[in-house]
Amino acid sequence: MTTAVVLVAAGSGSRLGSPFPKAFVSLEGKTLLQHCVERLGEWSRPHTVVLVVPEGWQEPARALLTSSPGARVVTGGATRTASVRAGLAALGEDTDVVLIHDAARVLMPLDVFDRVVEAVEAGAPGAIPHVLVVDTLVRISPETLITEGGPNRDELGGVQTPQGFVASKLIAAYEAVAGDFSDDAAVMREAGHDVVGVAGDVRGFKITYPEDLTRAASVLGASVTPLVGVAMDVHQFDENTPLRLAGLTWEGEKGLSGHSDGDVVLHAIVDAALQAARLGDLGEHFGVDRPEFAGADSSVFLSHALSLLHAQGLRVSSVGVQVIGNAPKIGPRRLEAQETLTALVGAPVALSATTTDGLGLTGRGEGVAAIATVVLSTT
Repeated sequence: MTTAVVLVAAGSGSRLGSPFPKAFVSLEGKTLLQHCVERLGEWSRPHTVVLVVPEGWQEPARALLTSSPGARVVTGGATRTASVRAGLAALGEDTDVVLIHDAARVLMPLDVFDRVVEAVEAGAPGAIPHVLVVDTLVRISPETLITEGGPNRDELGGVQTPQGFVASKLIAAYEAVAGDFSDDAAVMREAGHDVVGVAGDVRGFKITYPEDLTRAASVLGASVTPLVGVAMDVHQFDENTPLRLAGLTWEGEKGLSGHSDGDVVLHAIVDAALQAARLGDLGEHFGVDRPEFAGADSSVFLSHALSLLHAQGLRVSSVGVQVIGNAPKIGPRRLEAQETLTALVGAPVALSATTTDGLGLTGRGEGVAAIATVVLSTT
């Protein structure tokens, strides 16, 4: 029977306090999504993979799939149900068994995947892993906070993923129901199908809050504190040059002066990366005393900085950048810029913009500034 895994990775990182989508949050130098993809790459059962990611994060996701022949990346929706629908629509017609797995459960052992598939192959329309509930359960009341007579925990289980199904039945179930559901087993039950349970694993907990990242890092044997650098770059406008910003050319906008192309976003990223690695700064490596860099594309600086990091056994884990200025308007091209920067850096880059309410040189429209935060980890 042919097997496919739909890896749902379109959720936000708001509860983790991250500017990145949850699946692109770093855990020990790799994104949660990368951990999941690599774990699936170790699964002995032949399978295909469909990644469901947020709008604007398709290219970073595709970069993780170089060793996964036949894998696809699709854009998710505003809800988990919508994202699963998008993943199911991308399945091959020959798919017999489909597993829906949350990218936030990065540590789920592969033997749980095997148990789920085996239950479906044995004739169940669907199978879900679950773990025992160990805490005492109570009913919550706004008036008294806690009331007696809670449910019997011996009759309950904590539901996990991957959840596996006969592919044709799950697709038909999604077509037959309306509304949003918390998981795929609920969709199957709503459509009239029975779903069986198999043993899950406590290591398959869902990463939702910052303390969950700490717990996951502990399980992975974390011992190294990430290196962090913060840097700022500012350039004034020059009407006689084209504008290069965030790796893009901005037609119709005033350019930025500088020894190179004046891309303050890339300059700030490079400076922050060098700072985090204790390798000096932008001026030391690419200053005005280096005529070969006159008018250079700032991506050259980034490429060189990344090679210096690699020589030190370091890699960029994540980047956050804020552009400060009245122009250009970042919003219409923010996703395009994020994808370009992510491809250049080789790690998730989140881009935002703000103004200074008329204060300072950026407020007066004299130039543009950028502040970058770069997190490094060991390779």
